Amino acid sequence: MDISLVHKYLSEESYWAKGRSKELVIKSIENALCFGVFSKNGEQVAFARIATDFVVFAWLMDVFVVEHHQGKGIGRMLLKHIFDYPDLQNVNGIGLRTNDAHSLYKEFGFETIPSPETWMIKMKK
Repeated sequence: MDISLVHKYLSEESYWAKGRSKELVIKSIENALCFGVFSKNGEQVAFARIATDFVVFAWLMDVFVVEHHQGKGIGRMLLKHIFDYPDLQNVNGIGLRTNDAHSLYKEFGFETIPSPETWMIKMKK
């Protein structure tokens, strides 16, 4: 993975990870199952990562396609590869959060959380 590219995108361009330090980006990559898309010349053009126990649950995070490569189907290709990945086939559920890509994720079977009143989260203050 091109750590500098991933850090730059997340810390400067994403709405969900603005200001995330390079040290934290590296730590997040080291502790997740990571996926990248690379051009024929080796340039990284997309990234995503999943935190999972490979059985019960997985959380999809930090999905992005570099701006000048967007609109070419790269994001869909990346997501299809992730959801077809053999080690994730037995996972009971995959979660994610998004502000603006609901229609894309619905194409892959995502829906709003059923019985949201049963879910809880503890956030860092």
